[in-house]
Amino acid sequence: MKDKLLVFWQNHSETIMTLGYKLILALAIVIASALIARSVKKAIKNSKSPLKKVDNTLLPILSSVAGYLVYIIAGLFILDIFGVNTASLIALMGAAGLAIGLALKNTLSNIAAGIMLLILRPFKVGDFVDASGTVGSVCEINLFTTIFKTNDGLYIASPNGKVWGGNIKNFTRNGKRRMDIVVGISFADSIDDGLNVLKDIAAAESRLLAEPAPKVMVASIGESAVNIQLRAWTVNGDYWQTVWDLNKRVKESIEQAGLTIPFPQRTLHIAESMASAISVNKET
Repeated sequence: MKDKLLVFWQNHSETIMTLGYKLILALAIVIASALIARSVKKAIKNSKSPLKKVDNTLLPILSSVAGYLVYIIAGLFILDIFGVNTASLIALMGAAGLAIGLALKNTLSNIAAGIMLLILRPFKVGDFVDASGTVGSVCEINLFTTIFKTNDGLYIASPNGKVWGGNIKNFTRNGKRRMDIVVGISFADSIDDGLNVLKDIAAAESRLLAEPAPKVMVASIGESAVNIQLRAWTVNGDYWQTVWDLNKRVKESIEQAGLTIPFPQRTLHIAESMASAISVNKET
């Protein structure tokens, strides 16, 4: 056995040495590319300069693309070491890519949608949005999915194709939001008194913006009440707390002004023939 191995080594030693050298070099390239890719991705995510003008929406996608590019370059080096004709390989990969693209059209559509989201920028990381029914704060946009965090702390990964394919409501983009505080008063109450109560509340609330100015109006005539409304604007950060506080204050102020917030009610009119029939049934 030893003699056979010795003969094999004598006949193929040069080939084995060359192959071993190439394998070691390829392994070194793989290890180096992994370290470089990790360092590049980390550097992009934590970069302050010269990428300080790029917001957190783009950094994850840039880091992913940079990592893939490092691996692709490393792969080409390895193929060149083993004497593979990379030009022919690229043509083959193009044909294979077409077939794979047809098979993975949904996945590729998510990538295309992610690119459109990054280019057109309907929202960025940190915005509070309603994207095709998913409501939450945007945490990350990557190649395939958009990551949201809901108000109740849920983690939602929504495919980019679904996000891009529906309506997107961005509650953060404009910096301010309008609130509509509606309260019903009795038909017997004075509408002017009710509107004056809302005006006084708006004038006393410092969180409401002066422009656009707050407005009070009769919103509608309901079945059981006259619905009056305070329409005002505030900055995003104060919106919900202001809405909650004003709802409480409106209820208390309406009652203090002697006005009534009626319960829903209906007036039932019984026709005379129906009343006679009911009376006869009672007698029998």
